[in-house]
Amino acid sequence: MTRLTAEAAALVAEIHVGVGDAVAAGAVLISTELMKMRHDIRAPHAGVVEALHVALGDELARGTPLLELRAADVAATGTVDAPEVAPQFEEFQARRALLEDAARPEAVAKRHAQGLRTARENIDDLFDAGSFQEYGAFAVAAQRTTRDLEKLQTRTQADGIICGVGRVNGRPVAAMAVDYMVLAGTQGHNHHRKMDRLIEVAGRDGLPIVLFAEGGGGRPNDDDVAPLIAAGLNITSFRHFAAHKGPKIGIVAGYCFAGNAALFGVCDVRIATEQSFVGMGGPAMIEGGGLGKVAPHEIGPSAVQATNGVLDLCTANEAEAVAAAKALLGLGAGGVDVAPDGDPRAAVPSDRQQAYDMHDAIAAVVDADSFIELRPEFGIGMITGFARIKGRAVGVLANNPLHLGGAIDAEAGDKGARFLQLCDAWGVPVVTLCDTPGFMVGPEVETTGQVAHISRLFLAGAHFSQPLVTVILRKAYGLGAMAMAGGGFDRPQFCCAWPTGEIGAMGLKGAVSLGWRDHLAAIQDPSEREAEFQRLVATMYERGKALNAASLLEFDAVIDPANTRAEVERALANAGLSMPGGRYVDAW
Repeated sequence: MTRLTAEAAALVAEIHVGVGDAVAAGAVLISTELMKMRHDIRAPHAGVVEALHVALGDELARGTPLLELRAADVAATGTVDAPEVAPQFEEFQARRALLEDAARPEAVAKRHAQGLRTARENIDDLFDAGSFQEYGAFAVAAQRTTRDLEKLQTRTQADGIICGVGRVNGRPVAAMAVDYMVLAGTQGHNHHRKMDRLIEVAGRDGLPIVLFAEGGGGRPNDDDVAPLIAAGLNITSFRHFAAHKGPKIGIVAGYCFAGNAALFGVCDVRIATEQSFVGMGGPAMIEGGGLGKVAPHEIGPSAVQATNGVLDLCTANEAEAVAAAKALLGLGAGGVDVAPDGDPRAAVPSDRQQAYDMHDAIAAVVDADSFIELRPEFGIGMITGFARIKGRAVGVLANNPLHLGGAIDAEAGDKGARFLQLCDAWGVPVVTLCDTPGFMVGPEVETTGQVAHISRLFLAGAHFSQPLVTVILRKAYGLGAMAMAGGGFDRPQFCCAWPTGEIGAMGLKGAVSLGWRDHLAAIQDPSEREAEFQRLVATMYERGKALNAASLLEFDAVIDPANTRAEVERALANAGLSMPGGRYVDAW
């Protein structure tokens, strides 16, 4: 016999059975009520009601006997009611369905016809399956005072931006993806509130942020808040995003103007597809400024933005862009030592005057297929990118002997300085491969602001706080070589040269022409003068070649090119960078 008792103080609101009734397990026997809340007391097993101890309206105390139930294998009177589904759950499911791409088949088909993906497709591609947790999904445009709420829910899903946190190859990452299918990607009141919330979460938890930027700027018709705003210039999203200390990676496909372009512009690494157009002002703003009518595809095409330095990476499509972002986010994890492509001993020609492709030297030093080059079409006299050496992530800064003989011009100086700043912000050590005759000189180059741009390399080197290793492959002359070493050969944790290395205060021929001008001018016979000139150049070369310069302690060592990887790894490990761990991983 089972005696059922009251679990807490209550009133008997309803009695569903009588003495002698057969009941099924789970059937409701008595309902009680307290503080307007009902509680159903159910049969713990099938049986027959032997006695009732309460009547309708009785006041119960905890432990008050309610009824006696004798277990029995009997046919029950009636069936157990199925649990009732709350109507709020049905409403939730309906609203949740509106957020999916399937709710907007025509808009999705239009995106796909343009060769573009939806915001949710990009989010799904970026994050590990099942790891993404969305913030603010049920937001709608702040237009309830002028538009029907149901229409807002079906046409302004998430107020045009998908925000959330998930894992990318196991690493926690935050992401914001502008949904161009909602009001052309314009930025509304709740749109910005969602951004601020995600930036706050990412800052608190030290997460990188990936931004999928597309669309225009501020939305003028968020009427719910319009009476309270004159211009909306106190929006905090731009400042908060710019101030975020974690890595910021921006991805653009399609049109990206005004506010979205500003957000994209403050990203540490900017990736765009070949089918992208980025500009600080879109067609409406240009026309409104009295500058005429232009088509969106005339503003900032990727081919232009890649050559002027706006884009770090230009990819064929969004899938490649997401893959590149994943590779960059993976820099913080330890990698596998992979043998490089090529022989470093053969990377530099035996003829010291012959140009060569520095990319071949990079490939011979870094792990195979690990080099991610940034801004390849801008500042082509400087090569920058991320790679791995024996599994460790490093930044690579190298001269390009195929452009101006490796001389550093204004664009190359800016490019190198920005890359050092990026590596410092991300906590990545840098390896510089030096082969430069110095800074580019001449009246024409000074019209580019050479002095200011080149000096940025010294500023970036002076403030660079990560380990730095410099390898002199061939030429290392003057201020340019010093800048490639972070400001001087005493700056790197380890400054070394291959046997092909040569150093000097300036180019050898220039040094001889200046230093022995009077001596050479005194030689009347031109052939004798040329022979003396070449002798002096050879003497200068012997003095500055790697082995002699090392004997004079100009730098730390001459190394076998084949041992470069081991020497770099040893220098970084001795600088306190374990893997994983140490300053590098902490910064991520």
